[in-house]
Amino acid sequence: MSNRQSNIIAFLLLVFMFLIALFSMRGDSLTMDELAHLPAGYSYLTKKDMRLNPEHPPLVKDLSASLLLFLKDIKFPSEAKEWQKDINGQWGFGNKFLFKIGNPADKIIFLGRLPMLLILILLGVYIFRWTREVWGNKAGLLALFFFSFSPTFIAHGRLVTTDVGAATAFFISTYYFVKFLKDSSKKNLVLAGIVFGLAQLTKFSAILLFPIFAILLLFFAISKANSKKEFLKILGKYLLYSIIIILIAYFLIWLVYLFHTWNYPAEKQAGDTKFILSSFGSRKLANLTTWMADKPLLRPIAQYLLGVLMVIQRAVGGNTTYFLGEVSAAGWKIYFPTVYLIKQPLAFILLLLIAILYSAWRIKKPFWQNTKERFLAWLKSHFEEFTMLTAIAVYWAFSLKSNLNIGVRHLLPVFPFTFVLVAKTTVQWIKPPLLNLKRTFLAILLLWEAVSVLAVYPHFIAYFNELVGGPSKGYIYVVDSNLDWGQDLKRLAKWVEKNNIDKIYVDYFGGADTRYYLKDKYRPWQGTNNPEKLPKNSWLAVSATPLQGGRGIPAPHFDQPSGFYLWLNKYNPVTVIGHSIFVYHISPAEEKNRTEIRKW
Repeated sequence: MSNRQSNIIAFLLLVFMFLIALFSMRGDSLTMDELAHLPAGYSYLTKKDMRLNPEHPPLVKDLSASLLLFLKDIKFPSEAKEWQKDINGQWGFGNKFLFKIGNPADKIIFLGRLPMLLILILLGVYIFRWTREVWGNKAGLLALFFFSFSPTFIAHGRLVTTDVGAATAFFISTYYFVKFLKDSSKKNLVLAGIVFGLAQLTKFSAILLFPIFAILLLFFAISKANSKKEFLKILGKYLLYSIIIILIAYFLIWLVYLFHTWNYPAEKQAGDTKFILSSFGSRKLANLTTWMADKPLLRPIAQYLLGVLMVIQRAVGGNTTYFLGEVSAAGWKIYFPTVYLIKQPLAFILLLLIAILYSAWRIKKPFWQNTKERFLAWLKSHFEEFTMLTAIAVYWAFSLKSNLNIGVRHLLPVFPFTFVLVAKTTVQWIKPPLLNLKRTFLAILLLWEAVSVLAVYPHFIAYFNELVGGPSKGYIYVVDSNLDWGQDLKRLAKWVEKNNIDKIYVDYFGGADTRYYLKDKYRPWQGTNNPEKLPKNSWLAVSATPLQGGRGIPAPHFDQPSGFYLWLNKYNPVTVIGHSIFVYHISPAEEKNRTEIRKW
């Protein structure tokens, strides 16, 4: 296959991904994290003040808000207490900015999501580029296919969140670091530093690039040296270069945060920092960051460090969620392996398994024979493969230790590396013997993956593979951003209007404003309310996250309210909106005549 042919196919795959993401996002309501990110980004660009949402770096939020600068007459609630007095009043400010003061919410949300699509496509370009450079056109196109038909990337690449931005920066930064290792020119040195800095400005999980790059640097020196003396010389040389890369990166970070703290009053920054870190475990780090917060040249770095420490604190503290029938705030060791297994297309999981088995078979000799010599020989000719395996291993290791179990989206940085390695190994496997049979088998799997993913359109957040019964059964296993992030509120409003329902009680999990879309038909409801307070023949809509959280079994040491939605087990939902909002008719007749679920 020629480069021209592969470029055309790659272009078509990326256009497909862009269009399917674009058209599917139009019906989605504001999701949970978008409520904080998008208004915060607009405040950064217009006020040069990062008092909102410091838990995440500003770059992705800045990009999301860039098109909003072209909208006329956007009102900014600068007198609101969420802006003036609250400490990180991101949720209240976001709700007020989007839904309470007359701004065109749906237009703002749509425009805010458009730059996210460009980040998504940029990642696809680099997946194809790096794979083709090392393993050829066929592997490049196959890796791009896996990416273009990834339901998780389609789902979250449309949203104003940091997850896809982080995956993009993670992958591209690794690409340029390896390029620098192989050719340590000034151009590649500067590029590696800039891209590494941009990665740190997307999401704080990019800090994991430090141990990954350290491992790569060490083994690169090992692969190039023929003696201990030469190893130390190469290692010292590249350590010096790496320090320059870090200095370039953090100078860029300092510049960006300087802009974002320019109009942030020093006394408020120091006060906010002190309050937010008041419960942080390491007082030395917390006190140092607080001390820096009102020092003119150090304030940008203090704001950056505040975000890092907030993420560490949250990862350790966890988040209350539902998983496999249980509710916990402490997390589960099997959480990420499980969600990865059920949220990836099953056809891809099969190809991943084949790739692992085929790679193991190619080792041939027992791995304990001549291990060192064989590994060094492999490392010299397979450094890119070693790079990707290292990135996957390090990221997975840290993910398994995290108590923050709220979505497969947190694994997105490992997805591109996995796509590339599976594509490379699959192309190597498709050769004699049984060449035609293998090609047919691959074609069937790719067709299966495409059909499986397209079938869930436009509800890509709710994608689950056939292993668990598809998206309609996903709520049984996990919720939150795996299934229910608030994306179906507008669809609920349309269903209510179509069915002439005059009022409906709603327990909604998401970023949108329920009253904004349901207007006077909306009645607030919380799971901990006494169900006897519901009038007879009431309509009740409950998002899957609070629903399952109120039906799950409390984990050991979980002391929050639980079991508050068990009473709904005697009712079947009348309909399920987009797989994420369950609608019930609370009446004696419905309790006795348990009708089948009708999808909307």
